[in-house]
Amino acid sequence: MSINPTATMPYAEATLDERGVYSKVSWRLIPFLLICYTAGYLDRVNVGFAKLQMLDQLKFSETVYGLGAGIFFLGYVIFEVPSNIVMHKVGARLWIARIMITWGLISAAMVFVKTPATFYVMRFFLGVAEAGFLPGILLYLTYWYPSSRRGRIIALFLAGIPLAGMLGGPLSGWIMHASSNISGWSGWQMMFLLEAAPSVLLGIAVFFVLGNDVRSAKWLTEAEKQLLAANLERETPDAQVHSLRGAFTDPRTWILCVMYAFILMGEYGVLFWMPTIIKDTGVTDPLQVGLLTAIPYTATVLAMFVVGWHSDRTRERRWHLALPGVVAAIGLGLVAMYPHSTAMAVCGLTIGTVGVLSVVSQFWTLPPALLGGVAAAAGIALVNSVGNLAGFVSPYMLGWIKQNTGTTSIGLYILAASMLVGSAMVFCFPSRLVDR
Repeated sequence: MSINPTATMPYAEATLDERGVYSKVSWRLIPFLLICYTAGYLDRVNVGFAKLQMLDQLKFSETVYGLGAGIFFLGYVIFEVPSNIVMHKVGARLWIARIMITWGLISAAMVFVKTPATFYVMRFFLGVAEAGFLPGILLYLTYWYPSSRRGRIIALFLAGIPLAGMLGGPLSGWIMHASSNISGWSGWQMMFLLEAAPSVLLGIAVFFVLGNDVRSAKWLTEAEKQLLAANLERETPDAQVHSLRGAFTDPRTWILCVMYAFILMGEYGVLFWMPTIIKDTGVTDPLQVGLLTAIPYTATVLAMFVVGWHSDRTRERRWHLALPGVVAAIGLGLVAMYPHSTAMAVCGLTIGTVGVLSVVSQFWTLPPALLGGVAAAAGIALVNSVGNLAGFVSPYMLGWIKQNTGTTSIGLYILAASMLVGSAMVFCFPSRLVDR
């Protein structure tokens, strides 16, 4: 059967050849991008494990830690939009490589932190270095996949978040457990140094693995390139905003910004404080804490794929985002109710993490459906940068609450409410615009 690239076909009715082409693209891009994101996210959140040792050694307070964990996002937010615009101009291969190499080097330099001031400075510049990576990859995926295929693809890519926890938790715990006082370095210092190396090596590999777009892919035949390009061209809806000015003035962009901020309140509360929450139930060995944190993340990897697959199959986005938001709130509330039970904490964190990260993966199907062209480059970065202001607020808030009340329970209730508000905001958008 010949392929007619101008015919519009939903995924379930796609020809075998078309599925084969997308399978070829996915096997080429997604595993590598997933590994890159896993390495990068580990460098962002491993400070949560370093906290188990460095606070006592450096005499930092809970508030100092919360501020340092959150200040990452100030640098991240300031440089997010410029970074994505530069990538749109110079190409993904060069810019993604630059991002990964610089953040790996700065993450390794965390071993030299001695004072709160140096902690804040290093976290700020780590955010500057990483700015643009997530929105850059999300934009990059729109160069390859039409909207009808993005639900599962984005979920697969964002599975790097729970994979970083699933693999990085036990790894971080083991490094800190086994490598204290090697050449006078503490376990948390060895963890930063060893876990930064993969990001630098993967950044170098980006030059050889990624192409900038469909047309530059030497591993595709001309017929395959035409098929992919035709699918992208015909699926662009009239409702999309395409101009740079439109990305900043369209009310839908700012609704997405606020919505994402509420959602990220929950995400970063969980990611930066999960080791501490488990430790506070009575688990003191960093290795045991790491193994227990792997349980919520392992369940989340599967849940994100199932939600993304079902969302694409049914062509429905809003309820696939809203219902996991309710699940997230239930899980966070459960953790807050039983702050001294390890079993209940792990159970609640599993439910909460499944819900939070399923919401995040479904959220990122929305901006590409509403924005196109240069507006997508700027708009996706704008949404991510403004939303990530919550990454500053959430860890700092939990640190302040814990220092002043002795528990994270009140903060967790706030995060649960935030997830409910953020996920409910998806109904600000009519289904005809987002259900594709």
